[in-house]
Amino acid sequence: MSNALAFLIRVVVIAVSLWVATLIVPGIDNSAGTTASRVGTLVVVALIFGLVNATIKPIIKTLGCAFYLLTLGLIGLVVNALLFMLVGYLSSSLGLPFSVGGFGAAFVGAIVVAVVSFVLHVLIPDRLDQR
Repeated sequence: MSNALAFLIRVVVIAVSLWVATLIVPGIDNSAGTTASRVGTLVVVALIFGLVNATIKPIIKTLGCAFYLLTLGLIGLVVNALLFMLVGYLSSSLGLPFSVGGFGAAFVGAIVVAVVSFVLHVLIPDRLDQR
């Protein structure tokens, strides 16, 4: 399988996870009008989400290594929530109708996205999902 297909699958998984978060978590909203624009918004936000997690998260983990050890990794939940808030801010700044309404919504939303992504990656055959 090609890297492009694996990348596309990861983007779709994140987009579906974000969609589930908008359904479950109050404060996370995709206010696009039509179904097509909602899907497009989720795909672009998924790309932003992946970019933030690929660039900023490793830097934070490296710089905050001592905090991860001190808190037995629980600081990771706070970091994920803050990065989710950043994704919401960047999305809104780009004019996308996607918003994250505060730390509480971001905290729960990050957990929902992680759990749904995990479940979807388990269900997708390894030959398609080359992580």
